Order: sequence, then structure tokens, then C-alpha cells
Amino acid sequence: MSKPYRRLDKNNAAVLLVDHQAGLLSLVRDIGPDTFKNNVLALADLAKYFKLPTVLTTSFENGPNGPLVPELRQMFPDAPFIPRPGQINAWDNEDFVKAVKATGKKQLIIAGVVTEVCVAFPALAAIEEGYEVFVVTDASGTFNEITRHSAWNRMTEAGAQLMTWFGVACELHRDWRNDVDGLAALFSSHIPDYRNLITSFSIAQGAKNN
Repeated sequence: MSKPYRRLDKNNAAVLLVDHQAGLLSLVRDIGPDTFKNNVLALADLAKYFKLPTVLTTSFENGPNGPLVPELRQMFPDAPFIPRPGQINAWDNEDFVKAVKATGKKQLIIAGVVTEVCVAFPALAAIEEGYEVFVVTDASGTFNEITRHSAWNRMTEAGAQLMTWFGVACELHRDWRNDVDGLAALFSSHIPDYRNLITSFSIAQGAKNN
């Protein structure tokens, strides 16, 4: 049976970046390391571009999980940052839940490491509390394809929607006419082929206008 199309709304969405930590990133094997980091930063960039409230959290960062990826702290110096002392499920941390609820948004865009734990656990808990959850699959990573698909199945069966960062950006933007240059610049920063496309288009437009 088909489900209603519930699309992302930039006025009702928040981004949760869960446990993108230096130590944990070394566990990601289902996506190449360079591609994965690019995808995470692309999600962060679109969160800033659309001015989405963003919550950062880490798990046991004084242990082997390590600190949050430094680029994320630099990009969101004023965002709530919740270093969880031990809770594996971010939703078990009172301060994290308070920060999420303080955004006032009912759509949560979630990504993290590792997918079947750091993403799936808070995603399932948030769904249970009535949030709409959108999991950014290519900005979430884990050990291998088996664990990834197990996590995806569990979350989709509970009602989460799986998306990519590119899909999230397009659905939030709605219409190219809202800002052609801004969205094109965001895409060009993270997709080399898209940069080539825009360069070619710009040259053609310049020739046509001369």
C-alpha cells in the first residue's frame, strides 16, 4: 500500500549530526573515506545554506571514538553541541533531546556514524515521539553493506525516509528560480561533474550575451 508523499519543508526541518567523530570515521567501510567526508560536509553546507537549526553530538569522545570532525565545529560554532558522556543512543541523553525539541521543528534530517546504532537508535526513538525522520544515507556510514541494509530496513519499516544529501537539497529548494547561483555553487563545491556542468553553462551564457 502506498504512503502519502511527505516532503521536506525548510521551515519545519532541523539537522542532527550524530557522532561524526575522528575515531568512528575509521570504521566506515561501506563508502570510501574521501567520498564520505565530502558527503558529510555537503550535508553541513546545505544546513547552513537553508538556515536549518543544527544539533551536534558525540559519544564518549574522551575514549576511542575520538573528537567531532573539526570542520563541523568550525561550521557551526553557535549550534548546540552535546558531548554525551556514555549514552549510546543519543535520544537517551536529556540535553540532546532538549536541544532537538528547542528547535521547534517536527522534521528531523539525521546522519551519523555508525548507521545501525548512532543513526538508527535516535531515528527510531524520534519516530516514536511523533517526529518525521529523514535519514541521509550517504552522510551516514558503517562497517559493510550487510549492516547498512539491516539498519535501513529497520528504520524504513518504522517510517523513516531514506534520502541522499543531494535529494535533501533539491527537495528543500523546491524551485531553481528561488536561487540558481546559490544552489549551483553548493552543488559545485561537492560534485566535480556538477562544477563542470555549471562552468560549461556559464561559458555558453556568456557567449550568448556577447
